[in-house]
Amino acid sequence: MRLFFELTRRSLQRQMTYRAALLAGIITNFFFGFLRMAILVALYGARTEISGVDVQGAITYMALTQALIGYLSLFSWYDLMRSIHSGEIAADLLKPLNLFTFWLAQDLGRAMLQFILRGVLIMVAYALVLDLAYPTTLEQWLTLPIALVLSWLVSFAWRFLVNLAAFWTPNALGIGRFFFIMSWFFSGFLMPLRYYPEWVQQISQLTPFPSVLNTTLDLYVGVLHGPELWRALGIQVVWIVLLIGAAQGIMRAGVKRLVILGG
Repeated sequence: MRLFFELTRRSLQRQMTYRAALLAGIITNFFFGFLRMAILVALYGARTEISGVDVQGAITYMALTQALIGYLSLFSWYDLMRSIHSGEIAADLLKPLNLFTFWLAQDLGRAMLQFILRGVLIMVAYALVLDLAYPTTLEQWLTLPIALVLSWLVSFAWRFLVNLAAFWTPNALGIGRFFFIMSWFFSGFLMPLRYYPEWVQQISQLTPFPSVLNTTLDLYVGVLHGPELWRALGIQVVWIVLLIGAAQGIMRAGVKRLVILGG
């Protein structure tokens, strides 16, 4: 565990060196969020709510998606692919940590910094200029941190799994991009999943993506509560177990046939 947290600390410090990129990301996410909010609010027209979400909740939902982009790496994450294609993976395999655990520790450091410097700051900035909704029950406040941690674990597990394609093809980036685009649609990033037709919602539940983002956001705005909330948290845990299990199996197969690319 000492090595795990040391890797996390170093990853966090490494992220701190990219101050200009962090600032640019904060500003971009903040202002682009207003455009996304305007589009979503336009869907309401004269209606006061859609699928149990009122206008205030919709604005808050979009604010949260913008705040969590960095924390959950919603747009891209190809670090493992680059390590495999460059040959750095050989050194990673010599470390006294399972490859999954090694990358998990590093992603934890990245996620912690992104959550604090992008997530929290963006939400504070939105709170200063917008009338946001906030959790109103003790159940919401107590389960929100749990949902956030589980969301990150699901996010990392599926990103790691997709990156493993690099063991078999030098063109794995295309596979990664396909899954990231699919995740925007099925995670509720583009709009709450409750707005989609029932058949689309059913398809989305066959993927891990709702557990990455939509579960946490529905919890926050208050449309998930009681047994439905705990069921959603349970589904997050199930996806974590399934994805990690699949990642470990595929990783072992990939390492067995490892061919170092690029040197």
